[in-house]
Amino acid sequence: MRIAHSSPHPAHAHARKPRRFLALAATFALFCALATHLSAPLSAQPKHAASLRIYAIDVEGGQSTLIVAPSGHSMLVDTGWSGHNGRDADRILAAMHDAGITRLDKVFITHYHVDHAGGIPNLVQRVHVGEFLDHGPNREDSDNTRHNYAVYLQALKQKNIPRRIVKPGDTISIPGLSIVVLAADGAHIHAVPGIPPQPNPYCAGEPKWPVDPTENARSTGLLLRYGKFSFLDLGDLTGAKEVALVCPRNPIGPVELYLVNHHGMNLSNSHALVDAIHPVVAIMDNGAHKAGMPQAWQTVHDSPGLKALYMLHYAEGSDAAHNSAAPLIANMQGSPDGASFKVVAHASGRFSVTNTRTGKTVDYPAQ
Repeated sequence: MRIAHSSPHPAHAHARKPRRFLALAATFALFCALATHLSAPLSAQPKHAASLRIYAIDVEGGQSTLIVAPSGHSMLVDTGWSGHNGRDADRILAAMHDAGITRLDKVFITHYHVDHAGGIPNLVQRVHVGEFLDHGPNREDSDNTRHNYAVYLQALKQKNIPRRIVKPGDTISIPGLSIVVLAADGAHIHAVPGIPPQPNPYCAGEPKWPVDPTENARSTGLLLRYGKFSFLDLGDLTGAKEVALVCPRNPIGPVELYLVNHHGMNLSNSHALVDAIHPVVAIMDNGAHKAGMPQAWQTVHDSPGLKALYMLHYAEGSDAAHNSAAPLIANMQGSPDGASFKVVAHASGRFSVTNTRTGKTVDYPAQ
């Protein structure tokens, strides 16, 4: 607005000028602020906005899987081995750092073998844990496993950490995620809310599996869903219990991501399970000299619709034909250990897998 110098009322005009200009200036400032926000580069937005993150951590043939919801709430499944100067707890901490979290809301223990529960004392010395979840008392007649269970209880007592015993059908509260317990203490679910059980055509040809008296058969397993993305982790559940879970009707349905049972051992990974769940991607948490067995590898590799079988280690006890291609392996023969896989998933069902050894990321579209 321009005011003529010959105005007969200069004082009056000067009094009106600030009010009008202030109103225009305030509107312009608001517009600029909104435009700046909307045009901000992606790098200025939260690093992991609206995504689920799953880390398959290298604990040398044990299990430790970190789950971080879009809300920032977290759950760790198993803790790796005892000893090794706290190596596995340190690797868990590194994954937590990448995810931007400093505490674990929950730690979910599948069973009491040392490669899954051995790292608990080291972990609770380093990280605040809100709650532990497990299947209840140890059932295995083994001095080693009884010792692992006693050490676990002692660690919880020393740190005064709450414990919850779960059973099939229970849900685990992580904001933004749906998590249901499929199996625990030798029992299993018959239906998952929202998933109609379907007849399983792969049961007919399944051979009879031996009864397993160990803690493996007592493994606590879960199905996690985030929108159209699903993740299956059954710990070390063995063949007879796998078949009981999915036969004659499969309550799980197809999944995007399958953590290969029992590190890829032949005691697990029945066709009735693996073929029925139709995983898009599988991650095998084997060690260089543990599991990754040819028969189990082949069963998972040949699963209908599978796009990729990732392995935490090159299985040195196997052969080249039963190891995945190098870009799908986190830790190659002769290379330093500790590389992992990072999965970033979206509610649409789209997800990606990053091999931290190579830094390469592969995207998988929604199915």
